[in-house]
Amino acid sequence: MNGTGTATIVVGVDGSDHAEHALAWAVEEAKLRQARIRLVTAWHVPVSAYGAPGFLPTVTPSLEESTRSVAEEVAAAAEERVRSAGVEAETSVCHGQAADTLLEEAAAADLLVVGSRGHGGFAGLLLGSVSAQCAHHAPCPLVIVR
Repeated sequence: MNGTGTATIVVGVDGSDHAEHALAWAVEEAKLRQARIRLVTAWHVPVSAYGAPGFLPTVTPSLEESTRSVAEEVAAAAEERVRSAGVEAETSVCHGQAADTLLEEAAAADLLVVGSRGHGGFAGLLLGSVSAQCAHHAPCPLVIVR
């Protein structure tokens, strides 16, 4: 348990189906543990936005703003679902890589929950790069939901 006496479950949310399943699992676990949920959404401008090799266009503030805005919308929708289930929730929308952000946020958590895959990567993989990084470096118990 964290310093407040209430267990904290950190959940990675990115709007993908896998993250939705992880969130649903975490909500049920939070009810059993009488825990609160900290929803974490990481955002960054994808490398592809910078163009082809040798051509580096300026990433505009509007591109960064829209990317951040989508992340905030995903987090807000997830927070609404958690609260409507009767579980205390808070959100953290961070600029950075998903795995790094989740591991940092999980440092003070009792449990980290992630989906097995997110939005990026290759469809044929059974485990995404973020969940694999979390499996190798999680500072607390980890649940990867398929």
